Amino acid sequence: MNYKNIKAEKKDMVGVITLNRPDVLNALSSALIGELGEALTNFESDQEIGVIVILGGEKAFAAGADIKEMLEKDYFEASTGDFLGNWGAITKCKKPTIAAVSGYALGGGCELAMQCDIIIATEDAKFGQPEINIGVIPGAGGTQRLTRAIGKYKSMEMILTGRMMNAHDAETAGLVTRVVKKSALIDEAMDVANKISKMPRAAVIAAKSSVNRSFETTLAEGILFEKTSFYSLFATEDQTEGMRAFAEKREPKFRNR
Repeated sequence: MNYKNIKAEKKDMVGVITLNRPDVLNALSSALIGELGEALTNFESDQEIGVIVILGGEKAFAAGADIKEMLEKDYFEASTGDFLGNWGAITKCKKPTIAAVSGYALGGGCELAMQCDIIIATEDAKFGQPEINIGVIPGAGGTQRLTRAIGKYKSMEMILTGRMMNAHDAETAGLVTRVVKKSALIDEAMDVANKISKMPRAAVIAAKSSVNRSFETTLAEGILFEKTSFYSLFATEDQTEGMRAFAEKREPKFRNR
C-alpha cells in the first residue's frame, strides 16, 4: 500500500517501516501516526512476517511531534479529542519491533523508539524529552518508559532540563540495546530481525509477552505468567521439533505450528 508519510515494505520475513518526512526531520504528525498504525496492523496480520523494523532518516529518527498541529489546541480539545490516543500502536504488536535510530530521537521520537522492544542506535544518535522547553511534559509515555529504562534520577534531570543523552551514555544507562557505526545501522537491525524471525513464532511471542509483563506486575505474578506461557509451548509442534533436534544434534526445522 502507498503511504504519504511513511514507507512500508516486506523483506523476506521482516516488515520494514520507514518514517518519511525528511524535510521536517520526521516530525510525527497525526497523519504519520495514523499511517504507522495501519502499516503495523497489516504486518501483524501477515503470517509471513515475524519481526517489524522501524527506521528514520540519517539526520533524525524523529525529532518530535508536529508542534504546528499542537499550537492552537486548548485543554478541552486535547482532552476530549483523545489527543495522542493512537500513539501506542507499536505497544499493541505481538510481534517483536526494532527501532533503528540515527540522529535525533527527541520528544515523540524518543517515545516512539521506547515503545519498541529493541533499540539499535548509531554513534551520533541523541535521545531526549525536551517538552519542558515548550511548556508541556512528555505525553506519549516518556515520563514512564524513560524512568523504567534509566531510573528516576537520570530521567528526572532529562525531563526537567530538556538535556539530551548521547548514544553511548544511552547504552550505558540501559536505554539502547547497542550502538553501531552509522553505515552499519540497517544491516545490524535487519540481522537481528532476521535472526528473530527464524525462531519459532509462538515462543517469540510468549517470550516478548513475559518480558513485558515483568514491568507491569509483581515478581510473583510475573513468574506465574511466565510458567503458564512456558507450559503452553508444549502444545506446539515447534517445541517437539526443537527439543528433538537438540537431542539428535541437528538444526531444527521450525514450521510455526
